[in-house]
Amino acid sequence: MNKRAFALALILVMIFGSSFTSTYRDAVSFKCLIQLKNYGGEGAYVIASLVDADGNYVKTLSVSGDDEEWYEDMPDWYKWHEGANENIDGLIGASIASGGRKITVLEMDRSRLEAGFKLRFETAVEDQEYYAQDLEVELVEGNVRKKLPGNGYIRYVQLIQK
Repeated sequence: MNKRAFALALILVMIFGSSFTSTYRDAVSFKCLIQLKNYGGEGAYVIASLVDADGNYVKTLSVSGDDEEWYEDMPDWYKWHEGANENIDGLIGASIASGGRKITVLEMDRSRLEAGFKLRFETAVEDQEYYAQDLEVELVEGNVRKKLPGNGYIRYVQLIQK
């Protein structure tokens, strides 16, 4: 490799390397334990979304339930998701059985912390009720590591910052 090519390669590494480092520093991840109550029926579909201070959807973070035909049973999220033309590949896993638990990782921009944003957990079970706000958790340090109770199928959610 000649000196000119080496210098160009070095500059590219410096530019792209710093952008990757910046992106990494700006992201935050939480391990999220979702524990469901015991109920009769099929597995629960659970959507975890980031919402702003006014309750508007910003981003889908996790989807527990992989059969798209049932997404319409969660009309608040589904209407937004379809309009946003959001790609949720890689966020989808199996539904959660009655009394079951799931650990997932929620990733978001660090600027969302302590800034009025919330995590919204929505739940639905086939031929049963839909809970549009089974649980909403404000993204503040005081909510990390607590067992936060749900209002529907969720017994509690616990967040642990990675």
